[in-house]
Amino acid sequence: MSSRATPLVMVLKGGPSAEREVSLSSGHECARALEGEGFQVVEVDAGPDLAARLAEIKPDIVFNALHGRWGEDGCVQGILEWMQIPYTHSGVLASALAMDKERSKQVYAAAGLPIADSKLADKDAVEADHVLPPPYVVKPYNEGSSVGVYLVHEAANGPPKLSAEMPQTVMVEAFVPGREMTASVLGDRCLGVTDILTDGWYDYDAKYKTGGSRHVVPADIPAEIYAACEDFALRAHQALGCRGLSRTDFRWDEAKGLEGLILLETNTQPGMTPTSLSPEQAALQGMSFGQLCAWLVEDASCNR
Repeated sequence: MSSRATPLVMVLKGGPSAEREVSLSSGHECARALEGEGFQVVEVDAGPDLAARLAEIKPDIVFNALHGRWGEDGCVQGILEWMQIPYTHSGVLASALAMDKERSKQVYAAAGLPIADSKLADKDAVEADHVLPPPYVVKPYNEGSSVGVYLVHEAANGPPKLSAEMPQTVMVEAFVPGREMTASVLGDRCLGVTDILTDGWYDYDAKYKTGGSRHVVPADIPAEIYAACEDFALRAHQALGCRGLSRTDFRWDEAKGLEGLILLETNTQPGMTPTSLSPEQAALQGMSFGQLCAWLVEDASCNR
């Protein structure tokens, strides 16, 4: 750590993943918020020269606003650990586990958390025949933000034709009907639960395009379901070994009550604009967007 009176925070954004544009937006918003909280800030679009940029700029702390592969799966975290630079959000292991949908499900199951039936399958096999009874979902096992997700309806005439960008190994998961909900954890407490309303599937466009979805926060759901979402989100955060901020997504089939609540996945680096889900939930607790960003900087560490 340097002797600067005011810490220099490098905000990492962009990067090469499919979620680049979202990360650029998150990173810029976080940088502006941190400047408003009195930090020195430099924004860096993460590329192959990242290690050289880190050595050149010598930040006191890195605010990791990257999303998706390379920035959220333990790769960048490993560089920062090697260079002994404190950084925000989860460490190498938790990041890698959460991004790998199969291994994170194994962690959830071991912790007694409710998950949907699923299997890893070869892309060619998925295109040749139904590997699960419809309806089911096909998705990359190591991407976020609903990138490359296919919903195969019950009335489908045949298996899906997947894009060339899909990896050779994909996850096929039983479709869970019902409402889309999410809960964020900051440190050791849950910030609240949001009910996400859309006109259809909560895909990438619904998440990030204007008018794609509407957030009801706090969620208008039975107290038992609200409490279960908070409990499951905190337990998932702890079981994966997350640090700082995480957000866990759920589906809830109202007809089945508590038995219809299923944990989908945990995002170790949720979207970070003032109107993103996690900052909205932080606002429920009286925490401004700037205060949330500052909290993450103050929580930054390495050797995790």
